Amino acid sequence: MESSTLTRTTPNPLWRNLTAYFGDAQARAVGLVFASDSLLFGSWVAHIPHIKQKLALTDGELGLTLFAMPAGLLTMNPLTGYIVGKLGQARACFWAAIGLALSMCIPVNAPNVWVMVMGLYMVGLCGALINVAMNTLATDVEKSSGLSIMSSCHGMWSVGGMIGSSVAGVVIALNVAPELHLPLMGGVILLLTLALRPILERIPVQPTEAQASFVLPNLNLFLMILIGLALAMGEGTAFDWSAVYLRDTLGASSQVAALGFGAFSLTMTVGRFMGDSLIPRLGPKRFLQLGGLVAAAGLFLAVLVPVPAAALVGFALLGAGCSLGAPILYAAALRVPGIPPAAGLATFATFSFIGFLAGPPIIGFVADAFGLPWGIAFVGFIMVLSAGLSKVVKLY
Repeated sequence: MESSTLTRTTPNPLWRNLTAYFGDAQARAVGLVFASDSLLFGSWVAHIPHIKQKLALTDGELGLTLFAMPAGLLTMNPLTGYIVGKLGQARACFWAAIGLALSMCIPVNAPNVWVMVMGLYMVGLCGALINVAMNTLATDVEKSSGLSIMSSCHGMWSVGGMIGSSVAGVVIALNVAPELHLPLMGGVILLLTLALRPILERIPVQPTEAQASFVLPNLNLFLMILIGLALAMGEGTAFDWSAVYLRDTLGASSQVAALGFGAFSLTMTVGRFMGDSLIPRLGPKRFLQLGGLVAAAGLFLAVLVPVPAAALVGFALLGAGCSLGAPILYAAALRVPGIPPAAGLATFATFSFIGFLAGPPIIGFVADAFGLPWGIAFVGFIMVLSAGLSKVVKLY
């Protein structure tokens, strides 16, 4: 079994690693797929308060409605290994990206809750497929080129989210209707996807078993899943609730509220672009432990100092703490001994995405009962537990 690039790659200076990454056309193309995925999600996040107001939803009702997207993710995840094996990584990426761009236009234009739920469910289906396909492609590039790019690819995902939320903030300030903004962004992603397809199809791929779509996790994969679940809840807090918390609880303007996810994405971006250089130096387990504590500190700061500026700093710390969790755990799940890579990743993603599945309604229910700050603080305690689990997990 080939050992992880996280441990076998000799650390390079940060600038050298990034120069190699951006100088490789195939690595760059995969990174743009990551970025396009998050660009759409970042654009959607900033408009959640608008949709909440438009459909007159309470915090609890919003939480249940947002449940539809992770429900789609959970439905598709057990099938992703089979689909990627049948279509191939590049074709799966291509069709999932097109489906994501089209389906993301539905929720923001929904005339009622049921149409919004249907649209979010479709977004979840497409998001799950592109998630496994693009991460598998990143591993193929690593194996064929000798570069360590997983963390940088996830950094590109963060860049997309940062750009998406920042553009959305400008759009809101200019009073451009969200119902127009999302279809325009979807059109941009469609054009980008068409341009990237030839490059993605030239990436040398590792054989993928179509029947290997899901496996029963062993103890160590189960520990990875628990840590991933906590990280997913942390990311889901920024994704689904940062704008709502800043605007409705702290009284920030819509423009400032849109910066919550942007602050989270900014620090996550910096952390991930540094990750391929820093992880081999300090070790992935140490980053997971420290990251859980930093993320928890950010959430507690946002709750204990209830002003918009402190909350923005808190979401920035949350992004820094969560930044390297996904690159480390996705890479490790692809290399679990005795488990086909796509199956290991699909299994990890299936269970860890329960964090996205459970997070929105749990926070919403707690918010209805005790207030939104308590829901955010609950996730902070979960992040502390993840730091403890990171001490005992084995990473391949």
